[in-house]
Amino acid sequence: MSLPYAEVIGDPIAQSKSPVIHGFWLEKLGIEGRYDRHRVPADGLAAYLAERRLDTDWRGCNVTMPHKLAILPLLDRLDPLAAKIGAVNTVVREQDGTLTGYNTDAPGFLEPLRERLEETHLFRMARILGTGGASRAIVAALAEKGFVIVLAGRDPAKAQTMLDELTTQSDHHAIDLSHFAEPTDFAFDDRERCFDVIVNASPLGMTGQPPLAFDLSHAPPRSVAYDIVTSPLDTPFLKAAREAGFDTVDGLAMLIGQADIAFTHFFGETPPREHDSELRGRLLT
Repeated sequence: MSLPYAEVIGDPIAQSKSPVIHGFWLEKLGIEGRYDRHRVPADGLAAYLAERRLDTDWRGCNVTMPHKLAILPLLDRLDPLAAKIGAVNTVVREQDGTLTGYNTDAPGFLEPLRERLEETHLFRMARILGTGGASRAIVAALAEKGFVIVLAGRDPAKAQTMLDELTTQSDHHAIDLSHFAEPTDFAFDDRERCFDVIVNASPLGMTGQPPLAFDLSHAPPRSVAYDIVTSPLDTPFLKAAREAGFDTVDGLAMLIGQADIAFTHFFGETPPREHDSELRGRLLT
C-alpha cells in the first residue's frame, strides 16, 4: 500500500533534523505516512520537481540550502508571503499536480518571540547577521513587527538591496559584517521598554564552518541573542551571550516553528505541540 509522504531537499542534506520532527508528529498522531530527506544538487532541482509532480503520494517538500531562491521560477504559484520575501522553504503539491511555494521561515522565526512581541515597546531594533535565504524571511518578519533593522553581510551592497526589496521604511541600515567583530564603547539606550534582538542568520558557527565573530559589546542591555544554526545547537555565540546574562533562543525553536506550518500543509493535521519537550529530547539524542 502506498503512503503519503513529504521530504526535505537540499545539498548537503544529511544533517537535516526535519525528518525527526515530522516523523515524531506522524507517530504521535497515528498518521500513516512518512517524511524523508533527499539530496538534490543545484543542477538537479528542475528534474526532481518534474518527477515529483507525477507522484500522487508526494505531498511536497521543505527546501533548504541552496534552493530557497533557485526554486522560485520552477513553481506554478507563490503564497503572498513567499512572493513578498522572495524565498521558498515549503512546496506543496496540489491535487492537480501544480506546485505552490510557501515561506514558513518567517512565522517560524517569530514564534519563540511571540510573548515579547505582544508587549508595547518604546523602540525595537534587530541586528541581523547574514544575507542568505533565511535572512530574507527574518528581515521581512521583523520589519513587519516594527523593528529598525541593521543588516550585516560580507557585501553591504547586497544587504542594502535586500532591505530595499523587503522593507518600506528608510531608517534601516546595511553594514559590513566585520563591523560587529571589533569592540564598541557605544552608549546604548538602557530603558527597560526597548526590545533588541541579535540574530545569527548565517552559517557562521555551524559545524564545519568558520566561527561567527561578534563582540558582545554590540549587544544593548537585555538583548535577546537568537541563532538559527542547529548544529551545534548551543553555538559559541549563544554560550557567550548566555554567560553575559542575555536571554537566548536556539535554532530548534525556529526549526520546530516553521515545521509546524509545513506539517499542516503536508498532512492536514495540526502538530501535537504539547509534546515539544519530548521532541527536543529526541532531536538531541
